[in-house]
Amino acid sequence: MKFVDISMDSHNHKSSAVQKLALTQIGLIFSLFSVINCSNNTFAYTVANMSINPVVISSSVKQTATVIFLHGLGDSGYSINGWAEAMTQIRQPYVKVICPSASPMPVSLNQGFRMPSWFDLFTLDESGPEDENGIKEAAKLVHSIIDREIETSNIPSSRIALGGFSQGGALALYSAFTYNKPLAGVMALSCWIPLHKTFPAAAISNKDMPIIQCHGDCDPIVPLKWGQLTASILKSFAKNTELKTYRGLMHSSSDMELKDLKKFLETVLPPV
Repeated sequence: MKFVDISMDSHNHKSSAVQKLALTQIGLIFSLFSVINCSNNTFAYTVANMSINPVVISSSVKQTATVIFLHGLGDSGYSINGWAEAMTQIRQPYVKVICPSASPMPVSLNQGFRMPSWFDLFTLDESGPEDENGIKEAAKLVHSIIDREIETSNIPSSRIALGGFSQGGALALYSAFTYNKPLAGVMALSCWIPLHKTFPAAAISNKDMPIIQCHGDCDPIVPLKWGQLTASILKSFAKNTELKTYRGLMHSSSDMELKDLKKFLETVLPPV
């Protein structure tokens, strides 16, 4: 696998080498001390190897729901024409969008090259070793973002949906099932379920939560078979899952996928 194949796991796949360098520099600045400014409430975390300094798009009317979306390997919440913009386009006006950024870390799969990553990746083989400690620590970070949103915005957990693309989608799934409060749903795009051999035992909650999986049938990075395997695992313990596939779609997104996600969000986060 060449470095270029997985260095920018982004929404638009048009980021230049200059943008890649800028993203790395941004992550280094915020890797040890990250600050979020949200609805005039400023708070901070100190988390080794991670950053939660996010793009935050406030609701245009009174906020009653939140979407937290996690980017893929090598990407950032700040990507131009990226996931923050995509989520803003498909959300309802009462929904706030939070897109955190992972800090750079050495990624084993890319020969130790530093890039924004939620946890380490060792292989593209579904039966290969996984970064168990890194995955669990990243999930704790996501849980802390959810808890802070509940505290500062007075939004119940049941009105918060998680989402993510590729590595971010994997983390969204794992975080939802290991969070101890009910969530509205999960959007799992072009991804897999991490530490799949630990399920269903690892799922402590949210087994009834709606989940939409979206996967291109021509994905060369995270093959469709990973999404199908994940769907099979989820159906063994989760009661409300759906896998949608998109003909000709590679490791990216599409207008049709975004339309399906908009419909999903309208269902799991209806007006109140």
